[in-house]
Amino acid sequence: MKGRYFALVLTFAILIGVLAACAGQGNPQDTSKQEFRKNADGFVDITVDQLDEMLKNKDFLLVNVHIPYEGEIPNTDLFIPFNAIADNLDKLPDKNARIVLYCRSGSMSTIAAKALVAQGYTNVYELDGGFNAWKASGRPFLVQQ
Repeated sequence: MKGRYFALVLTFAILIGVLAACAGQGNPQDTSKQEFRKNADGFVDITVDQLDEMLKNKDFLLVNVHIPYEGEIPNTDLFIPFNAIADNLDKLPDKNARIVLYCRSGSMSTIAAKALVAQGYTNVYELDGGFNAWKASGRPFLVQQ
């Protein structure tokens, strides 16, 4: 009887160990289930991989804020200069809608993201590294003549 009890406890312990090991598994690139965290400035920094995944089921406004124009990520919705974002709020959806900003390197989009947060926007994302990082990853990039 002791042998059966020991085998049962051991099997149960192994099963719990396997389940615990698998609990944190998942696709880290699956942004539909990923919880984004805001930074200290009140917006979310995203990577090229995260943006690429988000574009598969696009449910946000993608805004290029770089000046002067040097190109764009496919599916860009608007072009608003970073230093005029607060003057163009009428072009943006409501303050709770998801808005993703990018520029060439990330500095202009960071300024624009801070400006939107200051205006009360609650769902602002900014592409780390901008379209330079996008291009460096080998993803398509458009330049209008």
